[in-house]
Amino acid sequence: MMIQWLGAVGSELAALHGGERMFSLPRRVVWVNRCVERLDASVRGYACGGGSRILTRTKCIQHQQQSRDGVDAANSHSQLITQPQNHIDTQLFLRNRARDLQEQRVLSAAQILAPFFNSKIMNNISRTDSINQLVPVPHHVNLSPQQIFRLLSVPSSSRITAALYTYADAITQRHFGSGVWTRGIVEFSNVCVKNCGYCGIRRSRRGVVRYTLSTAEVLECARFCMERRYGTIMLQSGELPTEKRISWLAELIRKIRDDTKMMDPAGRGLCVALSVGELSRKWYETLYEAGARRYLLRIETSSPWLYSKLHPANHSWHNRVECLRVLKDIGFQLGSGFLVGVPGGNTRTLARDIAFMGTIGADMVGVGPYVYQNKTPVGELWEAEHRKMSLEEVEEEKKELVEMTRKVIALLRVTMGDVNIPATTALQALDAVGREKALGCGANVVMPIVTPARWRKEYQLYEGKPCVEDDAPKCARCVDRRVEWAGKTIELGEWGDPPSCGRRTTTGNR
Repeated sequence: MMIQWLGAVGSELAALHGGERMFSLPRRVVWVNRCVERLDASVRGYACGGGSRILTRTKCIQHQQQSRDGVDAANSHSQLITQPQNHIDTQLFLRNRARDLQEQRVLSAAQILAPFFNSKIMNNISRTDSINQLVPVPHHVNLSPQQIFRLLSVPSSSRITAALYTYADAITQRHFGSGVWTRGIVEFSNVCVKNCGYCGIRRSRRGVVRYTLSTAEVLECARFCMERRYGTIMLQSGELPTEKRISWLAELIRKIRDDTKMMDPAGRGLCVALSVGELSRKWYETLYEAGARRYLLRIETSSPWLYSKLHPANHSWHNRVECLRVLKDIGFQLGSGFLVGVPGGNTRTLARDIAFMGTIGADMVGVGPYVYQNKTPVGELWEAEHRKMSLEEVEEEKKELVEMTRKVIALLRVTMGDVNIPATTALQALDAVGREKALGCGANVVMPIVTPARWRKEYQLYEGKPCVEDDAPKCARCVDRRVEWAGKTIELGEWGDPPSCGRRTTTGNR
């Protein structure tokens, strides 16, 4: 039978490429899906009279498999020639195999994690005895800070951590499939009145060339986002809480909405997201009425004590939390997040940070590793901690920090279910494929930079920030490749509202 021959080809190709051990999900599933396309092309090529060369290698594989199975080679070859139309069966076979591989991995992950989760849902999954049926994946799993702490404390190289990544990706697929949403970031100003101890554009840091884009420059960035079908534009800047800045920003939002709606056949235009810091309720309402619908305000840590160590005395953790409450009350989709591995933090604070994101009802959670920045107070603390470490030890710590960040992302997905979680560029600063790794363990958003190239180097929040030498088209191509490499698909033209927000804030067509 042709399907037997294709099974033999699939097995031999797996052996030639290192077998199942070579790839971890989702890359293994992606590889199997690519086999669909390649074998489909082979069958079509044979049917069109060009099969002799294409099948030279596969005929050898066929004979090897037939000798093992005791199948007559001539009869099988005859069936192959007379049934080329069964390339559809090829696709079905391999895609079913990909599905079974994924279900098997999810089932195994559920069984490994059940003692840590200690929930009825997980116990039911662990008793599932067949992968021929869809493995049940919950919306999310309720975990206490202590349970989260236990999983964060597991060595990164253990099978428990691998299971956590697999299960987080399964929950992501339940809510979003393999789709990844994009937000084009425009860093429109690095002028900031704040003096956060870790930030590269803090008020008192010398050597930073301050800039603010013009309205025309930002609108050009918005047009690029619309042409690339990003769906959302994120306007980000340092904090400048003045009447003049808010009035200018509100008018800019209205122009972006009007211009992009005219470019959109559906009349929807770009969703406008903001990240411009702590403001009064009145100014938040002004920006919402202008048409902004998302707001990112990172808390950085759920610990008031640690917050006080990372910021000057006039920066209030309680005021920042109140801003989060006000934003949610007004109707914004709320984004927040925190740093992983910041000096003074530890695994227990991270466990509380994860739980805190659920407490505030965040619709988007952005987390990234702390990356050293010189000429900053927190950077000096980092230097003091690492002064006696060798270069090899520092590099090993970076690898562990990337893995800890991945565990945090995975646990955010497991505990919060259907929120948006970006694969942040800070991960790429420590690991060349850090963003791809994040997409494989719970992240579902990428944020390509759209800032004009000449200003990118002046918006370096941390040392070694990626993409500062690129322009917007190059960043777009890079992100496309990274998402594809991760086995995901960019969802073009979508605002990308997370199910968690109940579509309560962006269903209008302002």
